[in-house]
Amino acid sequence: MSLPLSGIKILDFSQFLSAPSATLRLADLGAEVLKVEHHQKGDLSRSIYASQIDIAGSSAFYQAINRGKQSLSANLKDADDLALVKQLIRQADVVVSNFRPGVMQRLGLDFESIQAINPNAIYAEISGYGATGPWADKPGQDLLVQALSGALWMTGADSEGPVPMGVAVADILAGAQLAQGILAALLCDETKLVQVSMLESMLDFQFEPLTLFYQDGEELSRGEVNPAHPLVAAPYGLYRTTNGYLALAMGAISTLAELLDSDPLRVYQDRGEWFAKRDEIKQVLADLLSTNTTEHWLAILEPADIWCANVLDWQQLLEHDGFKVLDMVQTVVTGQGERYQTTRCPIRLDGQLITSAQGAPTLGEHNALTKAKLQEA
Repeated sequence: MSLPLSGIKILDFSQFLSAPSATLRLADLGAEVLKVEHHQKGDLSRSIYASQIDIAGSSAFYQAINRGKQSLSANLKDADDLALVKQLIRQADVVVSNFRPGVMQRLGLDFESIQAINPNAIYAEISGYGATGPWADKPGQDLLVQALSGALWMTGADSEGPVPMGVAVADILAGAQLAQGILAALLCDETKLVQVSMLESMLDFQFEPLTLFYQDGEELSRGEVNPAHPLVAAPYGLYRTTNGYLALAMGAISTLAELLDSDPLRVYQDRGEWFAKRDEIKQVLADLLSTNTTEHWLAILEPADIWCANVLDWQQLLEHDGFKVLDMVQTVVTGQGERYQTTRCPIRLDGQLITSAQGAPTLGEHNALTKAKLQEA
């Protein structure tokens, strides 16, 4: 299958997760991504994230986020290496970075400098909080961005205080939006600068509750009993059963009362009470659902088209046919011949999966190849 970004050259100065997640997706779609890494340390995620699991000399985290890319090790303070990089910029369609404001400028590789070298290149960057303002120089680290974004008051119960999300959501959202911006710029000859901040990505992520807050200025209450979404009425939440957990999404309490033959639930016939009294309704449900297995309740609720699901851990997920049919796991091979399993690109084009057998590069693996290509050009 011919991939839509075949022939697009991306020079990637980024590290950690946010912008590398963007260039991962562009690589999946066929772009040639060349990582420019510190000549000694490389991308810092090679060693500081999940370093207890090593694949081909780098952390599993680095391997997961940088598969399908090439690596050029360079000392950007060395005149010869910097000259080499500027040669590559002349051939690049996109230049990507995610350093704090001012870093690329000090290296002479900011937007204006790139434009002077190659006016046709798109410059795409992720910052933590934007280029200006009182937070501009703060570290754009995922947990810190989550903390400042207000999002930590959306998860868990009111009594728990702020609860962070267990994935690097600010990084991944910013990376996804940077990839979208780059794709839009590739379709528009006039657009040459694409900028995304992690904080703005997190604010956009909360467009639903923030829109309500803009109108009335009232803080959301998450509730105390099985909270899952501060804007949704009972029964929305997770419920313990005798052998696991059951997820219940939106549904009519009156219908659940009949299906579960629950007199305590029959008290709540007024739909207007299902949000105002969500904690007490959920407590009734929690007490009832804790008396039998998840499978027992699913057998009652699913045939009645109640929105519900088993709560799986990763091992249960991987063993389930619902996961297996997706064919989400692919095996990739590093330049050193080491094989590891990871997820594939989730996009399908014309019904076909997008996979790539190329693992993440070793530091400087493509130095010789890159120089040879420049000589041929």
